Amino acid sequence: MKRAEVLCMIVLLCAATAEVQSQTRARAEVALEDTWNLADLYTDTGHWQTAKTSLIASMAAVSQYRGRLGRSAADLLACLEERSKIVREFSRLSTYASLLSDQDTRDSHALAMKQEMDQLGVDLSSRFAFIEPEIAACSAAKIDQFIRKEKGLQTYSFYLHDVLRRKAHKLSEKEEKLIAEAGLMADAAYSSYSIFANAELPYPEVKLSDGTTVLVDQAGYNRYRTLPNREDRRRVFEAFFSTLDRFRRTFGTELYANVKRDLFYARARRYRDCLASALDDNAIPSEVYHSLINNVNSNLPTFHRYLRLRQRMLDLEQLEYSDLYAPVVKGPELSYSCPEARQLVLEALKPLGPDYHVVLQKGLNARWIDFYPTTGKRSGAYSNGSAYDVHPYILLNYNGQYNDVSTLAHELGHALHSYFSNKAQPYHLAEYPIFVAEVASTLNEALLIDHVLKTVQDDDLRLSLLMSRLDGIKGTLFRQTQFAEFELAIHEAAERGETLTGDRLCELYGAIFKKYYGDEAGICKVNDLYTMEWAFIPHFYYNFYVYQYSTAFTASTALAQKILKGDEDAIADYLAFIRSGGSAYPIDLLKRAGVDMTTAEPFSQAMAAMNATMDEIDRILARHP
Repeated sequence: MKRAEVLCMIVLLCAATAEVQSQTRARAEVALEDTWNLADLYTDTGHWQTAKTSLIASMAAVSQYRGRLGRSAADLLACLEERSKIVREFSRLSTYASLLSDQDTRDSHALAMKQEMDQLGVDLSSRFAFIEPEIAACSAAKIDQFIRKEKGLQTYSFYLHDVLRRKAHKLSEKEEKLIAEAGLMADAAYSSYSIFANAELPYPEVKLSDGTTVLVDQAGYNRYRTLPNREDRRRVFEAFFSTLDRFRRTFGTELYANVKRDLFYARARRYRDCLASALDDNAIPSEVYHSLINNVNSNLPTFHRYLRLRQRMLDLEQLEYSDLYAPVVKGPELSYSCPEARQLVLEALKPLGPDYHVVLQKGLNARWIDFYPTTGKRSGAYSNGSAYDVHPYILLNYNGQYNDVSTLAHELGHALHSYFSNKAQPYHLAEYPIFVAEVASTLNEALLIDHVLKTVQDDDLRLSLLMSRLDGIKGTLFRQTQFAEFELAIHEAAERGETLTGDRLCELYGAIFKKYYGDEAGICKVNDLYTMEWAFIPHFYYNFYVYQYSTAFTASTALAQKILKGDEDAIADYLAFIRSGGSAYPIDLLKRAGVDMTTAEPFSQAMAAMNATMDEIDRILARHP
């Protein structure tokens, strides 16, 4: 594509127009094609209620197999198939309730539906509590004999052997049932946090230098922290984090409650610590987590090179944390309408081939996506691919910037990973491991930025895009590892018997935060108020999830380099990877795709890519002293 065509896709909006686009709006004001279609799941809440009633009536069917799983292959297969059918419909019901609630967190009826599904999920877990203890009571030889005798069990082979692998952490049926019932309380901390942060926290308004007044809620903070005026950014940061700080005791209590939940499950299942408990489901050694933190800390000089580069481009005597989202290239802001974003993503992801492209078009145009921030809508972005028989759904809070287009590509990576896994695998193997969840998403981001850079020659535009690439590496590799180090620290503190107040969480977060940004060395100054940032991160409630953004990024960097070279085998291996679901352990899935995460090579390649990007920026800046 010629540069002129690219520039036609890039709308250079004036500040006033950009402000209008970024404002949270009423849902009725959003065009229908820019909202998701929940009717693909159920026509309405009445249809949902009927399906739920039917599911509840069918739940008792599994109980007939209690005490029989070790007796015959036929009974084992019948039980697993019955459970799979029930969970499959439960997931569809739960997806509908969750999406309905997230599109307006103020909707009490939708929230009640979501809570009903949470309770029903606990009931299901309790009813299924006998299954894994009975499987674990069997010998490997008996399980292998059953698989040979009953061909239908072959697709359950990986699951059955995984249960045997985790045998030491399986409890008796009564104990498993008790742990399942504890699930009624398990999400209390996150549920409280989510409602408070998204629906009830009194977010501030800020008057900007141009006289406009803006709401600095979560979507507003994400938007207005990018303002070119430094004093405006400081006001936004001050207002947002001061509001969080007013409620540090509440936020601290919520997060500590969540950590105690993790501690309970780790001890109940006899794991040595919370980290081992969280990683064992996917057979990830704890050393992988620690190696990531150690590798990133060893490469902080590379991160500091990025920070100094940003300081230079902003022409600042001292870089501050509130400067990290500011545009580094002077001039009109690059913005994309929804149609332009759709087209750009379609063009960028063409290297993945026609099969991928056809599904991508469907996802972009068949109302899989809820684009804009609306009043009461959950903040952030995600993809939900749990409705196996329907299609994935994507929640965005689209503000029209390049980063929003990158987020669209990111979430489409998740969505198509789910789509292809669901189509290729039986239900019980379709859900891919969390460890590989961010590979497809970050690979899409890499293809997007590569495509745009190939079509743009203007130095200012290239600088803006190259810095966007660096910002992505900063956010995905360094920032997420910073979060991972904090998450490890708070769990280790709880394991030592320490309490975690809001003050203590600020202390722990602040020490790691300031280390990463070189505060003491004067590389980037971090205001003490900003140590409340931990209260802004919902992922701390996800039980050691965030490190996988970083490990997945290193894997996707290696895969993207092969794909962009036109390596047909690499493309085929990648498509096979996103069709594999959870049919193997994540380390093995990635090895088949061509990346060995047990070595340092993927991390080294990511660092090489980051330094190469900074080298190009240095060359451009040398041409414009």
